[in-house]
Amino acid sequence: MRFITCRLPDGVEDPAILSADGRQVWPLSWLGLSYETLSDAIPFLTPQVRAGLSLAIAGIPALPIEAVTPESPIPSPAQDVICLGINYMAHSDEAEKYSADAFATKHQDAIYFSKRVTRAVPDGGFIEAHTDLVKKLDYECELAVVLGKDAKDVPAGQTKDYVFGYTILNDVSARDVQTAHKQWYFGKSLDGFTPIGPCIVTADEFDTYPPKLPIRCFVNGEKRQDSNTDLQIFDIDHVIAELSQGMTLRAGTIIATGTPAGVGMGMEPPCFLKPGDEVRCEIEGIGTLTNTVR
Repeated sequence: MRFITCRLPDGVEDPAILSADGRQVWPLSWLGLSYETLSDAIPFLTPQVRAGLSLAIAGIPALPIEAVTPESPIPSPAQDVICLGINYMAHSDEAEKYSADAFATKHQDAIYFSKRVTRAVPDGGFIEAHTDLVKKLDYECELAVVLGKDAKDVPAGQTKDYVFGYTILNDVSARDVQTAHKQWYFGKSLDGFTPIGPCIVTADEFDTYPPKLPIRCFVNGEKRQDSNTDLQIFDIDHVIAELSQGMTLRAGTIIATGTPAGVGMGMEPPCFLKPGDEVRCEIEGIGTLTNTVR
């Protein structure tokens, strides 16, 4: 099942079910579920509830997607997004080549950092260039995991049932700000730096756990990133198990699992984003997330 957040014709923002073809939506409020945000709804959208919703929408007229304004699935995350850095070996190589001082790692432990999100950018929304502050603007196409229930002290191998679903996240990065501060928070967290979408696809739509999904990114139609989430150094099971030891991960937590090779700083010479550029992120089974820099 696919979930989005959208602005209805009356201006109200409502979580909704998205049809498999992406052409129709059923607001949760129409189905008797009154939640202000999808984050609020997620803990209650259990597999049993979703099965009931599947039956319910079969008899309820839907809104055409053109009648609503899609927002990011979780427009305002309750907490910072948790991110993994340097989680694909090929990306590790290109990052270290760009700046060994900033990106060198022996891969003995996962690299975690957080990303402040005031308002997530939806599919079709704008990435802010912040040209007064940023000269080296970069893209990072990533698979993001959304937790469905609180996770605390979860053993490795038992994390599957804590995953609600998956979406696409573009971890937009100001490389000059990121490297200047010797940590990544500021350079990752500027307003308009977190496109997320177009929807959240529930975990039961995928055959394997963790899922093995082709992941690609295009800039102005040119393929830049082309990999598979199976190539992650630290997989989703490891990450949830490790982070939940001593830290409660609340339902609705978003974890961005790292980007593969092909980012702008890895090109020779480096090729950074500029206003007017279009970035399209694709993950098979989820869809595409397209944004323009302004």
